[in-house]
Amino acid sequence: METTCDQDGPWDIYLRSCPCREVLDLLANKWTALVLGALARGPHRFGELRRAVDGISQKMLTQNLRQLERDGFLTRTVYPTTPPTVEYALTDMGAEVGAHLVALSTWSQANFDRIRSARREYDGRELQPVR
Repeated sequence: METTCDQDGPWDIYLRSCPCREVLDLLANKWTALVLGALARGPHRFGELRRAVDGISQKMLTQNLRQLERDGFLTRTVYPTTPPTVEYALTDMGAEVGAHLVALSTWSQANFDRIRSARREYDGRELQPVR
């Protein structure tokens, strides 16, 4: 018998059917973390975000922005200019989760020498046959 997650809670992220996994998938995405980090610095227009998040494609940025807006992490404001100006900004919830992702990014950068050392050690070991 498969255990399922009730759509109204209680939530259990470890269950395959838990809808919270969709949010975890979104927030664990590298592009999402980078977009939220860029927006933590202040509102951005689409082109500014694309330049701030080096390597992201237009399609991937559009998909991430739509999902982040849908889930309430950011707002999309269209200004009546010619052509229309669109600006993205974090909501309170977006700023809250963004702070955690920025902290993770900061930790990653601060500890990258340790990670690089662990990688070299791992890659340099001689693998023993399984017995």
